[in-house]
Amino acid sequence: MKTNILKKYSLLLCIGMLMISGCTKNFEDINTNPSAYGAATFDPNYTLTTAQLTYTGSIDFAYDTWRGNLIYSSTMMQGLSTVLSYWAGDKYLLNEGYTAAYWGSTTVGAYVEQVKPIVDIVEFTKGSPKYNNVRQVARLWKALIFERITDLYGDAPYSEAGQGYYTGNLAPKYDKQQAIYTDLLKEVEEATNALDINGDKVTGDAIYKGDINKWKRFGNTLLLRIAMRLTKVDENTAKAYAQKVIGKTMISNDDNALVKHDVSGARVTQNRNSQVLAGDGGQENYYVKWSQTFINKLKTANDPRLGKVAVTGLYLDENSKTQNPNYSADPLLQKGMPNGKDLSGIAGRDVRQDASYTTFAAYSSPNPAMIKKDGVTFILTYTESELLLAEAAQRWAIGGSAAAHYANGLSAGITFLSQYDASLAISGTIADAYAIANPYIPANGLEMINTQYWLHTCTMLDFYETWSNWRRSGFPTLSPVVYPGNATNGTIPRRFPYPVEEATKNGVNYKAASAAVPGGDNLTGRVWWDK
Repeated sequence: MKTNILKKYSLLLCIGMLMISGCTKNFEDINTNPSAYGAATFDPNYTLTTAQLTYTGSIDFAYDTWRGNLIYSSTMMQGLSTVLSYWAGDKYLLNEGYTAAYWGSTTVGAYVEQVKPIVDIVEFTKGSPKYNNVRQVARLWKALIFERITDLYGDAPYSEAGQGYYTGNLAPKYDKQQAIYTDLLKEVEEATNALDINGDKVTGDAIYKGDINKWKRFGNTLLLRIAMRLTKVDENTAKAYAQKVIGKTMISNDDNALVKHDVSGARVTQNRNSQVLAGDGGQENYYVKWSQTFINKLKTANDPRLGKVAVTGLYLDENSKTQNPNYSADPLLQKGMPNGKDLSGIAGRDVRQDASYTTFAAYSSPNPAMIKKDGVTFILTYTESELLLAEAAQRWAIGGSAAAHYANGLSAGITFLSQYDASLAISGTIADAYAIANPYIPANGLEMINTQYWLHTCTMLDFYETWSNWRRSGFPTLSPVVYPGNATNGTIPRRFPYPVEEATKNGVNYKAASAAVPGGDNLTGRVWWDK
């Protein structure tokens, strides 16, 4: 039986985070003396587990996942829809606390829960051959973390971030996004090449259980994704790095990077998307649905994923969190809820007056097998890799056939659902037949590739990535919602504003970065690569 990394290291995860929020439940294997754990006995493998877990969301009740991934990104990208008034992203309203959630504060968010532990590993393992592979994996993970931070906000503390303990600098400069991306490409390439299959075992690895060959393919796939972000601003660099990884990226869904959660640590180790969408903190279970845009896209294409990812009649009572065991996954019954609606009673705004409305229960919810508390969070996948390779082939005629990569990505984006739960499995035969019946058309290539990327990242529930790739590619074409009092003049937001708290914590650097945002430090401003 495979060791569950999250269970094995749950105590050490808790110890590492006591200064953040404290543990609320006893875990397994409570046999370590915390007072004896210090610099002399520090094992970076334990901290790696922490950084991998917190990348899936804050231990503080999915703080950033709830606000950044779901409230904003999922609804702006019309993957999910809701009538809950505090889900500001659905209507392009500005809630500065929510848009700041991913960046975080002194207790929660990416900088304290992700950046600090990963920087600790990178700093501690400098010049230590004993931990070479741990160091390289940490460099890859650090790049993954910062790619998302800079994609959401733009210029951001990077080179000096997390260095306060080592340098005494508590006011890190904001590096330009262009410089961040340049360094991310360097770091990922170097780290991937430095991984040694005959080197140290990465024992704290919750992703690949120390499989260095998979980490190499992960690194090259991440390098491809970072490079392709630059297609609008630095096409030559994008092409050059895409060329470098040909034949070195993920080769099947077995390479998919994911975290398998468990319930032993309550909110610390449970699936973050589950905590929100199951209604642990509100009525999201009843009032958050798949969007009309998403469901209609699957329906129009007769996509086999529709009968797996969506169900109707899952919750029958807004006051109950009990799931109806007789819910229906019949594709013919699935119905998405329009975005930009509410329960105001005002004509044109109230969803109950929309032509699609019958009952709330009739709108499609995510299949409960996708949001199990001990389920998975997807980090980076083979489908993403193949679709990006298809785009590279389409743009620059490199790396083989765009049609072949597209078909591989489409098929894998259907079969990967079994990694959520066996009940969601779709056979390779069905997936391949669907890909054959829906072949790649070069004249519509970029739209087809990036629409599939949108569908896939929505079904991954990684709406951060959905938003980033949509901003980069412009596909699919989404019709903005029109809601009174919106903060964007009726356009889909392009970035998160900087946290206002930065004005007092890091005022000089914050003011300079805020003033430099193209279009202004608001929801309609743009990051560097989003031309």
